[in-house]
Amino acid sequence: MDIKQIQDLIRFVSKSGVNEVSIEQQDFKITIKTNQPQTAVVTTTIPAAAAETVATPSITVTTPVVTTPVAEDTSKYITIKSPMIGTFYRSSSPEKPLFVNVGDEIKTGDVLCIIEAMKLFNEIESEVSGRIVKILVENASPVEYDQPLFLVDPA
Repeated sequence: MDIKQIQDLIRFVSKSGVNEVSIEQQDFKITIKTNQPQTAVVTTTIPAAAAETVATPSITVTTPVVTTPVAEDTSKYITIKSPMIGTFYRSSSPEKPLFVNVGDEIKTGDVLCIIEAMKLFNEIESEVSGRIVKILVENASPVEYDQPLFLVDPA
């Protein structure tokens, strides 16, 4: 499986409401668990000698009961989502000022945050102009691909 297939699988599992999916192939095993709102991915490489003794994997699908709390109407806002898996940072270092705060006016190309993935720090730039209404992720917390980061009022 390549990274695109894994990302598609993560997206499918998170939208389907399944608690856990486990897939084994010749040289790797992937388990995706969604016990919490975020998706956890664990990947383990199986040695070639052990791969011959592994039985056919079974996939158990369980649909949890989901209760949706009453939320404010966010349909008029634009959601800026994470383009990758990594760690979300609101500033370039602890002593530097935050890139954006709630209420800040932003324009296309402004740096909103940094996502660190495999020791690479990627500046995430805004693709829209507007005002930051809500920051949906805590500083220095892990984020998943396509996870909402900011709500922006385009007006």
